[in-house]
Amino acid sequence: MKNLWFSIFDFSFVYKGDEPGFIDEEFEWSNDFQIHFGQIKAELDVYMKAMNPESYFNQSMVNEQNSWKTISLKRWDIEFSKKQKHFPVTAGILRKYPSLISLSFNYLEPNGRIKHHCGDTNAIYRCHFGLEIPSGLPETGFRVRNEWREWHEGNWLIFMDAYEHEAINLSKNRRIILVIDYLRPEFFERISKIISTVMTSLFLQRRAEKWQILKKFPFWFIKLITILLRPFALLEIKRVTYFNVY
Repeated sequence: MKNLWFSIFDFSFVYKGDEPGFIDEEFEWSNDFQIHFGQIKAELDVYMKAMNPESYFNQSMVNEQNSWKTISLKRWDIEFSKKQKHFPVTAGILRKYPSLISLSFNYLEPNGRIKHHCGDTNAIYRCHFGLEIPSGLPETGFRVRNEWREWHEGNWLIFMDAYEHEAINLSKNRRIILVIDYLRPEFFERISKIISTVMTSLFLQRRAEKWQILKKFPFWFIKLITILLRPFALLEIKRVTYFNVY
C-alpha cells in the first residue's frame, strides 16, 4: 500500500516521492472539461460581471498583496452550492466524478508570482486547466521541481502537488486557470483521513497568519493538535453539507 504523506507531519516539509513531477496522462474527467471549454469560460465571464474573486488567505505566498485570487466551487469535498448555481455546466461535470474533491477558478494578476512551496499531501494530483493565458515562458509559466512548463488555453497541466512548485505571471495581463484536486485511486479508501488532515492543516495555517505565536510552537505539538482536531474537520464537512452554508 502506498504511504500517505502530509506536509504537516513532516518536519522537513519536503516530499521525497518517486512519482514524476508532471503527470502526462488523460482521464475521462479531463476530456469532459476540454469538450466544454467554451461553456466553462462563458460561465466565468458572466459571474465576473457581478462578482469578484477572493484573495488567497496566505499572503506570504505571493510577491504582491492580493495578486492571487480564487473562486471556489468545492474545496476538500465541501460543496459551495450557492456558488455552484452560477456555474451549471462546470458544476455538472464536477458532480459526475467523486474523485474530484476540489475545484476553483484561480487568478494570478500581472507581475504576480506564487512563491515556491510544497502541497499538503501526496494523495492528490493538482490539475490546472488553462482558461485565459496571456503569454508563455519565460514570462508566464509553472515549475515543478526542476522542470518549467507553460499553460495553454483549453489544455491541462497535471502535477504532483506534494513536490515543490511555483507559478509566475510576469506579463501585463492576468492569468486565469481552473484548478482541480484529483484524488489518486490508490488513496480513495482513505478519503476521510486525507480530507480531515488537510482541512486541519489549512485551519492551522490560517490561524498562524493571524497569530504568529503558532509558528513558534514545537513540531510535535502542532502534530498532536492536528490529530486531535481531525474529527472536528469531518463534523464541519457534514455541517456545511447539511445546512448548505455556502
